[in-house]
Amino acid sequence: MSSTTSSTTTGATTAAAGAARPAKDPRVVALRRFAISISAFTLLGHTVLGFEQAYATPVVALATAYLLEIGLETLDAWATGRPRKYAGGPRALAEFLLPAHITALACAMLLFADSRLGPVVFAVTIGITSKYLVRVRVNGRVRHVLNPSNLGIAVVLLMFPWVGIAPPYQFTEWIGGPLDWVVPALILASGTVLNAMLTRKMPLIAGWVGGFLLQAVLRASLTDTAVLSALLPVTGVAFVLFTNYMITDPGTTPVRPRNQVWFGLATAAAYGVLVSFHVVFGLFFALVAVCVLRAIGLAFLSFRDRRRVDAADPAAVPVVPAQRDADADAAGAAAAPRSAGAAGSAGSAGEGR
Repeated sequence: MSSTTSSTTTGATTAAAGAARPAKDPRVVALRRFAISISAFTLLGHTVLGFEQAYATPVVALATAYLLEIGLETLDAWATGRPRKYAGGPRALAEFLLPAHITALACAMLLFADSRLGPVVFAVTIGITSKYLVRVRVNGRVRHVLNPSNLGIAVVLLMFPWVGIAPPYQFTEWIGGPLDWVVPALILASGTVLNAMLTRKMPLIAGWVGGFLLQAVLRASLTDTAVLSALLPVTGVAFVLFTNYMITDPGTTPVRPRNQVWFGLATAAAYGVLVSFHVVFGLFFALVAVCVLRAIGLAFLSFRDRRRVDAADPAAVPVVPAQRDADADAAGAAAAPRSAGAAGSAGSAGEGR
């Protein structure tokens, strides 16, 4: 009888502990796995695959990103009177730096400035800074709307004509035979799994890839471009990386599946127009253009919503950032822990657009 009672008590205690344990945030899990993937690929690239950038490039890029992210967050928290997002110990700091980590390694991997580090540092600086300077209020939350790494790369390509994109062959330069197919296949498989299970960006990928194929066929029918030439970028590792790790950035893309499809189609259409006018590096410029147009649309919707609120209640008192954060913390503390799926659904409902 005592054994049964003890077992029951132990089971109840375990269940209560499980219920009290906070659910993993799907966004943090996705960022962590993206960071691990790009870190492993960078390490293999410089030791096995054939990356041609200087060995110091990713190290300097990471140091720049970390210092900027922490410094700007500290300044922003002080200016708005809210707690710093990285406060709470080493784990909180590590999770806070995940986006900066990904931005730094993406810029270091995709830009080629020979042995010079300045352009890569500048790209990282532009990307990280844009998160704090270019923001739009979406459903009551202030969010950055420009893909950081893509923006940094695009700005450097515009300002420094002698800087280019890493040559496609470098991703498999030092290997041959079946490995030429295995490496892209692994990148494609891992990226697809991450986007399907964590970021939920498969509709965006479908819209982007489908739109890319469509614009290639249209360009071939309207110009003297060969269909195979227009479709050739799809076979490269760079296209796979852009599709699975660049355009699908969770923080700067829509949440609703329908809007994701339109985002992907719009990027493909912008790419087709740029290439038709012989603009090089069209992938990066097309994504910047669509992100900017989306930001303008979100800003207009936010302005319209605020006008409606003001018209409905002219005496309404605006909520200052510190008060808003305090209210959000209080609401989060009162809410019951959710499963990862429920957290993802809540995040989707919160972003909406």
